[in-house]
Amino acid sequence: MRSLVVLVIVFGSLPYTLVQPWIGVLVFSWISYMNPHKYSFGFIRSFPIAMIVAIITLVGMAITKDKQRLPKVPATLLIFGLWIIFVLTTPFAINPDDAWPQLDKVSKILLMNFVTIILINSQLKLRYLLLVIALSLGLIGLKGGIWVFTSGGTYRVYGPAGSFIEDNNDLALGLCMALPLLFYLSKGEPKPWLRWLLKTCLVFSYIAIVFTYSRGGFLTMVLVSCLLLIKARYKSIAAIVLFIGALGLVAIVPQHWTSRMNTIETYEEDPSAMGRINAWKTAWNVALARPLTGGGFEMWTPGMYRRYSPEPWNIHDAHSSYFEMLGEQGFVAFGLYVMLLLYCLITTTRLKWTIRRNSGLQWARDYPDMLQVSMLAYMLGGAFLGRAYFDLFYHIIAAIVILGQLVKQQQSAVVEEPEPAPASLPVYAHPATRAFTVSRS
Repeated sequence: MRSLVVLVIVFGSLPYTLVQPWIGVLVFSWISYMNPHKYSFGFIRSFPIAMIVAIITLVGMAITKDKQRLPKVPATLLIFGLWIIFVLTTPFAINPDDAWPQLDKVSKILLMNFVTIILINSQLKLRYLLLVIALSLGLIGLKGGIWVFTSGGTYRVYGPAGSFIEDNNDLALGLCMALPLLFYLSKGEPKPWLRWLLKTCLVFSYIAIVFTYSRGGFLTMVLVSCLLLIKARYKSIAAIVLFIGALGLVAIVPQHWTSRMNTIETYEEDPSAMGRINAWKTAWNVALARPLTGGGFEMWTPGMYRRYSPEPWNIHDAHSSYFEMLGEQGFVAFGLYVMLLLYCLITTTRLKWTIRRNSGLQWARDYPDMLQVSMLAYMLGGAFLGRAYFDLFYHIIAAIVILGQLVKQQQSAVVEEPEPAPASLPVYAHPATRAFTVSRS
């Protein structure tokens, strides 16, 4: 039954996608983040529904006139530069058998990211896109939060199998990035039922993050909560709500959760934490040995560790987006990656002040803070998790670019709008002057 429902929704959307391809962007985002087919059974679990939607979206984009040119702003240029480096480094990869499939996966992410920027060209479309992303992840958080209560919190919360957020750490990062989307979108949502759904997903996502047992996710959640508190309009109320929520979580978390979180302070005694540090040192050694190409996608093999690692037997994945980019792609790609992060933070700050000064842009008042906090969540969470190619990260960048273009277009429209000509005033003759008027009768 689930498979049938997913197929009906996906194939039912294809005719609309062909005519209005921006709808395909929404459907593709829903499939990418919520992975509804992974909750079904049978052939639908491996059926390429995302690829079918992407192809129809590309066909529709080629036909439609309702699109904008890809803006030549630093963000798009930096992403394109990274893409070129990925293509150039893959032939020199240490692990070519896994590097080429990863390049294919990352290329699809970047392609659809550019398609999103081209087709989402209005404030209504941008809001729909952010709602789809927020609810796709928020409903997973809702499901995970319910699972916590039904299981007593004794098991970890995981994401959909076979997805980018399958692992508990990945799910924690995705939900932390979704928290600001759920929070700010609920504030401005006029429909009561949707506003309460967003708020419910927000609360249960907090619970789900805690019970992923991800230490990096927990730290990122604390950062996001502090940022949302700082940016909240009613800080005292927000602080009280967060305090009550924290007390409630303390009351329900089991002892082994507390024991795992305590290892943050004693990381030297934790084999997992020390394995991550060894992976970071290994990535640095690879980058020094291969500064232009790095080790390539999926380089974390036993042979690579034997050659470059200070502890060859201690084999772990990168566990850091920064060291993953540095080790796999080299110093040039790492520089572009850091520039991309900084550009997004600077741009959202500038947009915030621009929107504040313009009364006609109040529809976007919360967007810069929302996207900036989501980006900061990725930057902190990515320090403990190897997700340099996370599709949600690039989608947030796309939303920042789209918001910047919409603000720029609206400002230009206001400047170019001609001022109305002043109304002609009636000529008034003072009574004293009427005596000198010559009568023509």
